[in-house]
Amino acid sequence: MQRLALAFLLLAAALRAAPELSLTLDHADWVYGLDDTATFTVRVLDDGQPVPDATVTYQLGPERFETDYAAVTVPAAGLVLTGSMTSPGFLRCKVSYGEQSALATAAFAPEQLTVTQTDPADFDAFWASYIERLAAIPMNLSRELDVEASTEEVLVYKVSFDAWNFSDRPMRFYGMLTMPAAPGRYPAVLRVPGAGVRPYTGEKSLAARGMIVLQIGIHGIPVDLPEPLYQNLRAGALNYYPEFNLDNRDRYYFLRVYLACLRANDVLTQEENWDNTRLVVAGGSQGGQLSIVTSALDPRVTGTVTNYPAYCDTTGYLTGRAGGWPHLLSKPENQTAAKLETTRYYDTANFARRLHAPISLAFGYNDETCPPTSMQAVYNLIAVEKTLMIEKEMGHRSSRPFAKHYADRVAAMAGVQ
Repeated sequence: MQRLALAFLLLAAALRAAPELSLTLDHADWVYGLDDTATFTVRVLDDGQPVPDATVTYQLGPERFETDYAAVTVPAAGLVLTGSMTSPGFLRCKVSYGEQSALATAAFAPEQLTVTQTDPADFDAFWASYIERLAAIPMNLSRELDVEASTEEVLVYKVSFDAWNFSDRPMRFYGMLTMPAAPGRYPAVLRVPGAGVRPYTGEKSLAARGMIVLQIGIHGIPVDLPEPLYQNLRAGALNYYPEFNLDNRDRYYFLRVYLACLRANDVLTQEENWDNTRLVVAGGSQGGQLSIVTSALDPRVTGTVTNYPAYCDTTGYLTGRAGGWPHLLSKPENQTAAKLETTRYYDTANFARRLHAPISLAFGYNDETCPPTSMQAVYNLIAVEKTLMIEKEMGHRSSRPFAKHYADRVAAMAGVQ
């Protein structure tokens, strides 16, 4: 009996929750005015009670410019850290306790943020010339029904098409096209990808709601290959691809990517069951970048839905504040005149200036990949009808409710339920 009682005590001890680290801000919305003081409170609690002599480490400062880690003991009433900003931006606090970590980011006058990136005088002429070259290339569309992936409600096709390339030969791009199986006329949605190299299976859930959806890859690689191949490409030939030929605007990696997205819209708009009216571009992170770029360059686009867009205001680092992913100009070796000049033609900010259709944008203040400074500054300069959704605690990963809301935003922009 004693052994059984001891076993129960040991089991109860093992199942007891570890002390909990918490980090809170004194404003519920995490938003402050300039010169206001943001108060961060750190607590380490065990069953609701302060843990005596709990030691945490913390950083505090403008995002991506936080101070070095400092170790401190948390008082019973909680550790209070304060900070302020005299110019618009985001102040971030990071705390660690054992294997736990917490993050909170205070926004100071975010509506006043402006972009640092400059707009080239020949920006429109540059892109018009390449769009003209793209138009001269036959699409050579291939479409193959994926019988195994298709259902009674949704048809799934493997597609490929030609688009502009740096050489005399066009480049082949690949994607997955999904659409309702029932005859009818439907809005079209281009789903552009986040960063990386991976397979795609198509957007069957959106198609089931009454949309024709083309999900594309951007690297000229079939999107239905074994995963180890993509792993090798991520680690090898396509590692750090956003930096390829950054010193030459006419050879930069994203040139053919941006043009391939336009060609993908050609694929959608030639579908016989497209409604000839609604064309939405949607994506998150790098896909947010590509959605804004494609929408700005293509007058056929009727709406944009983007989450935490990348490549926003890349020049922020040159002014002492965070710039957008992939943080090109945070590296001294990239801070050359030629590379800076290239970013002017590819920065999301300069496409956001040229949007002509409504946009729905969303991000979180705790995003450490795409800094909210960069995204908020770009949102502020958009002149067309726009909506902004902030899920302040969210980082660079969508929660399930957020992902559902994203799908609902796409459907609403496409005019379906």
